[in-house]
Amino acid sequence: MLDKSKFTEKRPREVGLLGGGVIGGGWAARFILNGIDVRLYDPAPNAVEHVQNVLTNARRAYGQLTLVPLPPEGSLTIADSVADAVQSVDLVQESAPERLELKQSLLADASRAAAPGTLICSSTSGFRPSLLQAKMERPECLLVAHPFQPVYLLPLVELCAGEQTVPEALERAAAIYRAIGMHPLVVRKEVDGFIANRLQDAVSREALWLVHDDLATLEEIDDAVRYSWALRRAAIGSYRMANGGAGMRQSIEQWAFKWPWSRLTDKPEIDSTFLDKVATQADALATADPLPVSTEHKRDDLLVALLHGLRSQGYGPGETLARWEQGLRARAHLPAQDSGPLRTLREIPSNWIDGNGHAAESTYLQLCSDATSTVGRYIRESGTDPENRGTYYTVETHLSHMDELHAGDRVEIFTQVLGADDKRLHLFHVIKREGCDKPAAMGEQMLIHVDAKSRRSAPVQGPLRERMLELARLHAKLPRPEQAGASIRMSRTRACE
Repeated sequence: MLDKSKFTEKRPREVGLLGGGVIGGGWAARFILNGIDVRLYDPAPNAVEHVQNVLTNARRAYGQLTLVPLPPEGSLTIADSVADAVQSVDLVQESAPERLELKQSLLADASRAAAPGTLICSSTSGFRPSLLQAKMERPECLLVAHPFQPVYLLPLVELCAGEQTVPEALERAAAIYRAIGMHPLVVRKEVDGFIANRLQDAVSREALWLVHDDLATLEEIDDAVRYSWALRRAAIGSYRMANGGAGMRQSIEQWAFKWPWSRLTDKPEIDSTFLDKVATQADALATADPLPVSTEHKRDDLLVALLHGLRSQGYGPGETLARWEQGLRARAHLPAQDSGPLRTLREIPSNWIDGNGHAAESTYLQLCSDATSTVGRYIRESGTDPENRGTYYTVETHLSHMDELHAGDRVEIFTQVLGADDKRLHLFHVIKREGCDKPAAMGEQMLIHVDAKSRRSAPVQGPLRERMLELARLHAKLPRPEQAGASIRMSRTRACE
């Protein structure tokens, strides 16, 4: 029996890696960027270079993934042998190619050289852990810890025990992987391919049949997946939308295996025992992870967050969203010149909310930015700039907060042009909940017109200039906000001029 008192630290001090390929390199990056020292054994001549390249990519990705400071990086030491890699480490992670005899040999060597009680985990994609334990002297510490590429970003790690694995090994492994930002999923029973790869294999088989039968190309299959259920499953999984056991039972009875759509024809028997089983699990799922809002609302919020992230990259479904928005902007109705301040309407999304439950500071900056875009579209409505000679850049913003905004609030931003000349545009925004007279915030901005080629301040010219100056003349007839001008004045000289 293992002494649990030796393993109170969840995050290991040092890890021995056996293999530095695609998966091993990803493990190295995840461990090192979590402040864990790594000892790597891989006889391939380019292994170190590959790991360093993966580490560079991971540093870049983590810089975008989180603004929380990372711990000091762990070190990377190259080992000359399996024994050298695993001596005195807290965890061994084997990531050799998928050849059973090779893995059995490496794991047997690691078992002999590692200190008693050291966790030894295999990254195998499909071998059952009992097969991997066959030649080990201390098989009780061996389990599968199967990750997904790229290991440093995708959080899932499937944990599977073999016949000789002690239960506390799973507990210790789960704590370690959770401490480095992963989601450990314990596979209940040994099965070839575990869970995620079996699901992936079923989709891949059907996809290749579609190509084989000239029913679709690989491009069409990728689009069918990533523009549809892949987004929904990424957001909320496959079965939370059933809303518990009753919905799950109805879904299976109504839809499961009703049409011969798939080339994969084996199916479980749908009897009362099976229906009771899945209904019980669906109820347990709904109870274990209750949603603060309706399932449909949560699904929609999660999908919106995913689509916003993809839109920021301008790729796939995100590019589709951006193109649709561009068309909406081009067709958007703008107020007549004599109707007062320009109006922008927005709804506060859930991902604009901070830890206190109300709109974050950046929300008000974004609302001002959206309102400024409305001014830009108004100026261009009847005037064009075919040469794309320039645009306005914000150089100064001041915010005043009067009330809190929350997720779901519909917000109106009323924008008044306080002043304009050949280079500068002075704006004042009043932010209100729709239909409410009391402002939630006010923003004042100074913008400078910048030449598209030189990237320096330059006069606005042509029809855009006339449209902008005419808007300023019309807004000069409106009452000037009492709060305006305390910090920004048109007479101030800007450093970028």
